[in-house]
Amino acid sequence: MFETLSHLALQQYWWVIVSLLGALLVFLMFVQGGQTLIYTIGKTESERTILVNTLGRKWEFTFTTLVTFGGAFFASFPLFYSTSFGGAYWVWMIILFAFVIQAIAYEFRSRPNNFFGARTYEMFLFINGLLGTVLIGTAVGTFFTGSNFVVNSMNQSEWATPFYGLEAALNFHNLSLGLTVFFLARVLGLLYFLNSTNHPEIDSRARKHLIYNTIPFLVFFLTFVIWLLVRDGFAVDADGVVSMESFKYWHNLLAMPVVLLIFLLGVLAVLFGIGSELLKQTRKGIWFSGAGTVLTVLSLFFLAGFNGTSFYPSSYDLQSSLTIQNSSSSHFTLTAMSYVSLFVPFVVAYIWYVWKAINNRPIDEEEMNSDDLHVY
Repeated sequence: MFETLSHLALQQYWWVIVSLLGALLVFLMFVQGGQTLIYTIGKTESERTILVNTLGRKWEFTFTTLVTFGGAFFASFPLFYSTSFGGAYWVWMIILFAFVIQAIAYEFRSRPNNFFGARTYEMFLFINGLLGTVLIGTAVGTFFTGSNFVVNSMNQSEWATPFYGLEAALNFHNLSLGLTVFFLARVLGLLYFLNSTNHPEIDSRARKHLIYNTIPFLVFFLTFVIWLLVRDGFAVDADGVVSMESFKYWHNLLAMPVVLLIFLLGVLAVLFGIGSELLKQTRKGIWFSGAGTVLTVLSLFFLAGFNGTSFYPSSYDLQSSLTIQNSSSSHFTLTAMSYVSLFVPFVVAYIWYVWKAINNRPIDEEEMNSDDLHVY
């Protein structure tokens, strides 16, 4: 079946899969967002234990999706993986460090005779929530602003600055996306608290802070999107030559009306989820805003990779910019991987089943005091 597809069709197919994994990762970062709110929403040790445990039941989903996202990128677009992960070294090392200390925190926070104390591990969770969201968002921002690298004729890449990716955080357009992801993760984290806990004080504080975090999220999101649509973009012609094009990403939206529709539906769903929780207290806002997050991020990845666009442009050397055509694996490799991808729906169904089984009822203080429960 897949072997009859052209190399370009397989490249496009795998860009869709990678984009979907990236979109799911951003949604699942509600765990990171919630971790930055443990002391804001939880004012007592009991309340903080409830919050940590409701997040602790889901943190492995985020970690697994991050690993899967990186693995899929490595297998389908290895030149991007080697260029970005090898060049923007310090950014990815900091992100890796942030996720390592998250795993340590959930494992050791409630251990008996804890030498460092629970507060130390709760600080680890905050660091993961802050760095994990801001730096991943900033790194994705370079898909639209460019990075400082050069690739030679043998596909060997070299970073052109001594900062190895950290300079991306000094670009405000990149940082606006990083802060968008940070505050979106906090919004989703608050919606998840409201959906998965049964505690009046937590509910009250979560709804109040939902307003406080929605406002900066909208400010940074609109800043990023408006700037994106009016900036010059990295266009690729039929011969693979990269050039700057005015309003490139706006042109992409107009040229791909399905992507425009996905983007608009995503934004509306995010806002509807927030509004339904603030106005009607439905406790189901996480599902609308979560689905909207997936659609919105998916559309941004499509803008970056489709319609003759470089998804990882080089601001140092335009012709070193990476596209889905010049950075992908061979036809044989993509074909073999495509058959493996047919198992993805079964994996998603399993995750959904486990999620529902874990969240069969909201967490409360009585459950936290149960002797039969593993407490993080």
